[in-house]
Amino acid sequence: MAIEPGRTAGELDAGSGPEPTVRLSAVPRQTVRSANRGAEYVGQGPPTYDAEPTAWPPAAPGALDDLVPDTVVDGARYGVLTLRALSLRGDSARYRGEPRRDALLTARFGDGDDALLLVAVASGGRAAEGSHRAARDVCAWLADAVGRSHPRLVEDIRRGRRGELRSGLHRLTDRSYGRLRGRAADLGLRPAEYTAAVRCLLLPADARCRTRVFFGVGTGGLFRLREGVWQDLDPVPREADGNVDPIVGRGSGPADRITVDLGVATPGTARVIDPALVPSEPFRFRASVARPGDVLLLCSAGLADPMRGEPALGDRLAERWTGQRPPGLAAFLADGQLRVKGYADDRTACAVWEA
Repeated sequence: MAIEPGRTAGELDAGSGPEPTVRLSAVPRQTVRSANRGAEYVGQGPPTYDAEPTAWPPAAPGALDDLVPDTVVDGARYGVLTLRALSLRGDSARYRGEPRRDALLTARFGDGDDALLLVAVASGGRAAEGSHRAARDVCAWLADAVGRSHPRLVEDIRRGRRGELRSGLHRLTDRSYGRLRGRAADLGLRPAEYTAAVRCLLLPADARCRTRVFFGVGTGGLFRLREGVWQDLDPVPREADGNVDPIVGRGSGPADRITVDLGVATPGTARVIDPALVPSEPFRFRASVARPGDVLLLCSAGLADPMRGEPALGDRLAERWTGQRPPGLAAFLADGQLRVKGYADDRTACAVWEA
């Protein structure tokens, strides 16, 4: 299953040209339930590691709030939306007794048709100690800013103000990364040692509004299942046309009207970090219009990579989710645990079914 990239970042894609499409692969599907592993896998052979957790990370007295559970599952239903979310420790981390580096945050701000749903998925750096804390921090700081500004965000989404949304969310994300840089300095770490990739969905609860907003920085995936066909909607960073949208953590976002009231220090008053020490990352944004029957999948690299690299995984999920009622939490967890040899990282994902 080869997945073609989506259109230009930020494009409202309803009625604006042909959709990027992927036909389900003709490769024979292999889905195996191994008696000694207790979990299904797809592909040409069983994964190297055992399917179940082996070792817990070490605990320290006085720092027990730093412990991370192996698995988190969540779900909700609002209007035409049904959400299922999970975060799983990878097979490699389970075997080595390392903490789950991925973080998942789900939140509802407001009530009724004015409510805004937020899903944030973050992945800490593989080689950085304490990167699971950075993932949780960036999710929490983004959620806090979104929550304080949700009435304005809901209005901008309803009215299709793509430019305002992009600039405001870019600035919000930039400031959150600035806080990560500041926290790294407090801990005596280089900025690259305390950072995380983050991807977010904003979903209005109002059934009359079908606009879905994605934004984030770093690796991961955004896919849509439409009529049995997977589409890769991951936005192409605007650096392709010479307009780089970097995230450097120093208030570098666009100077357009700002949608989001950040409530944090203005540029020039926060800690100054040498730009040479800050790895620049492109900001990604996309606003798209959903159709009934769509399934939108936001995920960390731990699931996005096998989705792009192993045809049988996408085929199997399409088979389970096309034309079906949304799975319950246990069934969704089983879907998220479909294993693929060679992919042993944490997996964090949120799937959204459109009625």
